[in-house]
Amino acid sequence: MRRSNVALRLQESLLEEAKRVAACEGVALNQLINVAVAEKLSALRTEDYFRERAGRANLSKAKRLLKRAGKNKPPMPGDER
Repeated sequence: MRRSNVALRLQESLLEEAKRVAACEGVALNQLINVAVAEKLSALRTEDYFRERAGRANLSKAKRLLKRAGKNKPPMPGDER
């Protein structure tokens, strides 16, 4: 994996909190920042994915599918939850 250096300017309060969290987690500040950025990117990509999928949705088809789901089948143990 290729690594690069980036100058990161954080508000002092964010930096201090990030240092505290990193210490509590037993990881380097750099690792904490890497994980935080990865988590944010993952969340944004997931949002885009579901938005794209929703754009392709066929609501009438989905409603037909849901209407016949479980038809003629009694509830199974655990369905009441």
